[in-house]
Amino acid sequence: MKKTIFTGAGVAIATPMNADGSINFDELGRLIEFNIENGTDAIIICGTTGESACMTDQEHIDCIRYAVEKVDHRIPVIAGTGSNHTEYAVNLSKEAEKLGADALLCVTPYYNKASQQGLIRHFTAIAEAVTLPIILYNVPSRTGCNILPETAAELAKIENIAAIKEASGNISQIAKLRQLVGDTLDIYSGNDDQIVPIMSLGGKGVISVLSNVVPKETHEIAALCLENKWSEALEMAMKYLPLANVLFCDVNPIPVKEALNIMGFAAGECRLPLCETSEANKAKIRAELDKLGLVGCIK
Repeated sequence: MKKTIFTGAGVAIATPMNADGSINFDELGRLIEFNIENGTDAIIICGTTGESACMTDQEHIDCIRYAVEKVDHRIPVIAGTGSNHTEYAVNLSKEAEKLGADALLCVTPYYNKASQQGLIRHFTAIAEAVTLPIILYNVPSRTGCNILPETAAELAKIENIAAIKEASGNISQIAKLRQLVGDTLDIYSGNDDQIVPIMSLGGKGVISVLSNVVPKETHEIAALCLENKWSEALEMAMKYLPLANVLFCDVNPIPVKEALNIMGFAAGECRLPLCETSEANKAKIRAELDKLGLVGCIK
């Protein structure tokens, strides 16, 4: 059996930006510490929520290095190294391994929309280039490319392909995936509104946007699932469902950075082509944070 990278709630951490658009590493450090202090089980750096698609190569490497050094082995650091160009993904994955990341998160090739055989060859090439465990990232709504359960089962035969982040939103597909892969591939929810159902199918946890805002509570939802306390987990998940939903009222990570700013973090704005959300959405986000006593909670 492959070693599980983490159980519980890992945060897909946002990347704070300065007013001039440069990365605010001091504030990234504050956000990392906020998560660790509140029970987050892993830091996922340079994922979708981290705006990796709008980073230069050097910024990508600098963020991974910073997270590895800041976390200092307290919890796993998982580096997003996926690309629509296989050679690029291979080279970035090698760099992340040199920098000391504990695992890799590799998204399906976006825009190219590879065939299932292309996906197998793509992920195999990355796996063969590194020794780190790899989490496949299936998010067809953003990439236009879906990892079918049969394809995931084939990739699970590779020793260091250890898990999949499932953000397809298709519970029937995830059930079939679980049936095919058994214990050969760990499953993480990629959607905060599906933590309980995916973990009820044997999932190990969640890679979460919600954890940026309420890390302790997201950790507790996943922990209750792991303890088979399903009614308590469901009750807690329903309490935080409105917040989870409002964090996707616009394109991720626009709403979560707005939420962090309202809480008191200096998250800044997203890089273009993502821009600030509407006043109506800002009001919705603030209202949900206010209900939970989170407005201005970070001093």
